[in-house]
Amino acid sequence: MRTSKKINLLDAELQLKTKKNVDSLSIKSFSNNSDVQNNSDVQKLQKKKPIKIVSYFFVFILVATAIFSIGINCTEQPFLWIEKIPIVNRLRHLAESAVSKLKGENLNRINILLLGMGGKNHDGGYLSDTIILTSLEPSTKKISLVSIPRDLSVPIENMGWRKINNINAFAEMKEAGSGGLAVSQAISDLLKIPIDYYIRVDFTGFAKIVDELGGVKIYVDNTLDDYKYPILGNESALWENRYEHLHIEQGWQEMDGWLALKYARSRHGLGIEGSDFARTKRQQKILEAIKNKINSLTILLNPIKINSLINQMQNNFDTNLKIWEILRLWNDFKNTNYEQIINKVLDNSPNGLLYDTITDDKAYVLLPRGGDFSEIQYMVNNVFIDAPIDDKIKVDQEKAKIEVRNGTWINGLANKVALDLEKYGFNVVRVSNSNQQNFQKSVIYDLTYGAKLESLTILKNKTNANVSLGLPQWLQDDLAQELTKKQQLIQPDLILILGTDADASQSGLKNKEE
Repeated sequence: MRTSKKINLLDAELQLKTKKNVDSLSIKSFSNNSDVQNNSDVQKLQKKKPIKIVSYFFVFILVATAIFSIGINCTEQPFLWIEKIPIVNRLRHLAESAVSKLKGENLNRINILLLGMGGKNHDGGYLSDTIILTSLEPSTKKISLVSIPRDLSVPIENMGWRKINNINAFAEMKEAGSGGLAVSQAISDLLKIPIDYYIRVDFTGFAKIVDELGGVKIYVDNTLDDYKYPILGNESALWENRYEHLHIEQGWQEMDGWLALKYARSRHGLGIEGSDFARTKRQQKILEAIKNKINSLTILLNPIKINSLINQMQNNFDTNLKIWEILRLWNDFKNTNYEQIINKVLDNSPNGLLYDTITDDKAYVLLPRGGDFSEIQYMVNNVFIDAPIDDKIKVDQEKAKIEVRNGTWINGLANKVALDLEKYGFNVVRVSNSNQQNFQKSVIYDLTYGAKLESLTILKNKTNANVSLGLPQWLQDDLAQELTKKQQLIQPDLILILGTDADASQSGLKNKEE
């Protein structure tokens, strides 16, 4: 595992520094007695659909790459202006760096942390609004996106358990520009993986970029009404003067930078638009629109626009990626197709790896369902391990529904196995603990009596479990009891009860509630 020196967020001086050319950030004072910002409404996170393109990562890279590729691929004379852009002078090092390897390339996995924040002109502007772990597999060109909710509570050295979105702000209080490195280190420790690079974006910068582009056209899925949108600069005004009514009609809308920013950051919309999921989807729409506008020839062939975009990028983006590394990443992964994008969301859905709770100080937080982060670590570390394509086709044809129960005292076993089975295309309808937890050998109970034989065979081969066509009385009683509690309970085709033989690690740890 690649490691770096430890940053103590309580130290007066951080031991590591980030880029010297990033503008110094002015930090607001934060209370030490509570998290910097809390969600007042308990909203359940929902799974996101796969992103049409990996915009969170490539919007940043696209600007630089578009500029450089024009100069490289076109005749020299029409593009002499490019040489006058200061950042292009760094291209002279590209030839020397061409044989260099990207961090993580030797391990066939490059991890990049994407952070989005409101910026210094917003209340709580250094909280990480968006946290996405992007992993790239050079050998297959696959890309994984794991969205980490800002309300996830994590242990921070010498500070106890805090919301993960506070780490960037706490680091910035100690030293301007250090937040990206601090969050990278914290997530590396949490997930037991190296974070090779980070990209940190000030969302206000996106507003300025949108204006430079002449605005963007966005399709608004649902009319947005937010009666508590904070007015910039009125954070300390009387309560009735702090907020405005943000109203955006459904349908196609032309948005300037500030309206696009409001659309992306609105937290208190009425109905479905008040959820974190809806806000994330709106941010994706903005990013996609920016990407498309930048990628248009009217922008790429306009040296004045390109120069202005570079200036905005330098002022509002912070990364430890070098220019040659950006170009290598873009060149290596620009042809990744949609089927190669893996999208995961850490959430509190019925089969999710998190659960929500209210702390003693009335803060809404998310915690790992298994009691520790081992299940999340397992998912992240095995995200690129896939099932054989022939098996996936067979499972898809039969569309078998599976219930996975932990028949042991081994913590998190059912969730780990469920994650693996989902890669085969199985519809895992429920993950739970079995009432009987003394199983040594795993057992599959086939409720279809052989009607979905291909799926049954694949499941048996995958788990090495015994197969039973009849249900024991205790399991019949369990199912009957569950049906009385939940009228909408989905009937599984196969019930897999795991024994200790399913534990590859042979950890033997007693489990907490899954």
